[in-house]
Formats: sequence, structure tokens, C-alpha cells
Amino acid sequence: MTAAVTDVEQERLRRWRLVLGGGEADGTGCRLSGQDAAMDGALTALYGREDGPGKGSRPRAGQERSAGLGASAPSVARWLGDIRTYFPSSVVQIMQRDAIDRLGLATLLLEPEMLEAVEADVHLVGTLMSLNKAMPETTKETARAVVRKVVGELEKRLATRTRATLTGALDRSARVDRPRHRDIDWNRTIAANLKHYLPEYRTVVPARLIGYGRAARSVKKEVVLCVDQSGSMAASVVYASVFGAVLASMRSIDTRLVVFDTVVVDLTDQLDDPVDVIFGTRLGGGTDINRALAYCQSQIIRPAETVVVLISDLYEGGIRDEMLKRVAAMKASGVQFVTLLALSDEGAPAYDREHAAALAALGAPAFACTPDLFPEVMAAAIEKRPLPVPDPV
Repeated sequence: MTAAVTDVEQERLRRWRLVLGGGEADGTGCRLSGQDAAMDGALTALYGREDGPGKGSRPRAGQERSAGLGASAPSVARWLGDIRTYFPSSVVQIMQRDAIDRLGLATLLLEPEMLEAVEADVHLVGTLMSLNKAMPETTKETARAVVRKVVGELEKRLATRTRATLTGALDRSARVDRPRHRDIDWNRTIAANLKHYLPEYRTVVPARLIGYGRAARSVKKEVVLCVDQSGSMAASVVYASVFGAVLASMRSIDTRLVVFDTVVVDLTDQLDDPVDVIFGTRLGGGTDINRALAYCQSQIIRPAETVVVLISDLYEGGIRDEMLKRVAAMKASGVQFVTLLALSDEGAPAYDREHAAALAALGAPAFACTPDLFPEVMAAAIEKRPLPVPDPV
């Protein structure tokens, strides 16, 4: 028992030592060796110590921040290899993100060998989007390969469920009175025929059958994805590009993808390749939601069969009242309007609460949406039933 307790205590000290980063202030008295020392070195290179600048340290007040990785591409490549060796993929992605933010490594991602060494994820794609204009030609093909890998993994994860969910919603949105047996909507049929209940037989004799209509090959629904491409919306742009490509592949949905900052760009003709869409965006700049919605409104031909999805943090730089009037006008014409503050796995973002409240008052509640929930949101909008709005945190 004593030995077991000692082992537990030693493990606790080891973990605290790795968290605190060593030096005189850690108070653990625990020495690291072997792989633990290597892990500590990788962490120190990024997060630093308080023993002075220039040695991978965290700066004191008045000192400039410096990093243990230096400006050398080979040393960064070694560090990237180390963290992939010592930490799981989810932790590696966080450390890469922190390295880009804390140590200014974004410019090193312009080198092909760096891109080949990193763990690709949605956040890395967002960084590459922001660097797109500065990227030399020698790096662009490698960057596209990295983005294509991430997009391919997202499509594999999301496409099947999205198609299945929306195909069902499209079928259910068209009711027929003489359905085939396998197309009968039994819940609605029973509800419509309760007056024909026969007590002696304890059953309902349906005088009228209600069924699901089979999705026709012609376009039944139109979906407009209107995506804010300001810097904070990088992950949402990536996911919207993937979903846009999936929706565009469905014959029963006519999909349009519009991205905007202070200008509006229609990327619908690139929806067959979400990588082209991603590299067609330009993160940053201001935000003019009103202008974007004006363009989307001009493209709507069949309002009652149209779903508009605005993906934005709602920090409007345009004309607020005009923006709200456009939303009200679209809803009055029969458009299903959905407002997503983010389309990502990162939780609720910072957003303009006043604008969100104003949209909610118009019947367009604004909420953050995970990629896994998005098919359900779209299905609800297509069927014109209440949206599955998550409970506020």
C-alpha cells in the first residue's frame, strides 16, 4: 500500500513539474529524464520559462517576448516532429495553433517543408486562407494538398449523414393522398382517420391515406449560404464550403454560396470543389451584412421554397436598420431564414447581442451550430418546423 501511494504521489509530482515548467519556483523537486525531459523541452520552446528572455522564456514586464524555436525552419520542423511523437493529435493541433499565435510562425507556413510537417486541421486551413495572398507559387500546391486532405476528411465525416437527413426532409415536405404502401405516413394517416375508429375491432379503418411524396428529379428547394468571411469566421468558412459542396451534389436542392466582408462574392460556380472555394475567400476586412443580404434577396426566385442561411457574428458595419428590414421582408415573402453565429466545433463565439436579439424578435433566432447539428437544422428549415436551437450556455 505504501509503495502504491508513493507511486501515485510521484506521478502527481511529475505531472505538476511538466505543467509548471521547472525552475526554482516549481516547488516539486522533481527531476525529469528521458522522454519526460524531451516533452518538457518541447513545451518550454513554446510556452517558455520565467528565467530570462532569449531561452524559450515567458517575458517579464518590460521585456520582449522571445521563443526557443528561433527563426530557423529546420528547428521548427524538428519541433513539429517532436510534438507529434510525444503528444496525441488533438494536443498537437492546439500546440500548433498556439505556436502560430504566440511565436509568429505563420510566415514559416509559407515554406513547403513546413506544411508537410504540420498536423492538418480546420484551424490550420484557416491560417492558410489568411496567408493565401502572400503565399509564393512554390508553396501553393503543397497548401492545396493540405487543405484537400482536411476537406476530404470532413466530407467523409459529414456528407453521408447530411444527404440522408435532407433527402428524408425533402421527401416528407411533399405529401400525396394515394401513396404506395411503403410511402404511407402512418402517424398522419391515423391522426386524420381517428373518427373512423371501430371499438368492436379496436382499430382505425383509414378512409384516406397520407404519404410521403418521392423526391422528384427537378429542383424542389433552393438554399442560399451567406457566409461572413471576416477573420474570426475562418472555421465557419471551411465548414460552409464543405456543406455547400455536399448540398450542391443533391439534385433536389439548388445551392448558392455567397461570401462577404465589405464586398460580396458569389462562389456558386466553384461549389464542385470546396478547396477552390476556400482559396477564393479572403479573411479579414470589414463587414457589410446588409449588402450581402441585398444580393441574396435579388437571387431568390421562389421565396416559399427557399432557405437562406446567414453565418455571421453579426458585427454589422453597414446599415443595421436596412439589414433587419431585408430579413423581415424575406420572411414575409415565405423565405425560411436561419442565422448561425458560427458553424464550428468551438462553441459560442463573440457576437453582437443587440443584433441577435433583433433577429430573434423577427423570428430568426441566432445561435451557434456544430457541424454535426447542421443537417438537422437544414432539415427543420426545409420542412418548415421549429429549428433545433441549442439551450443557451
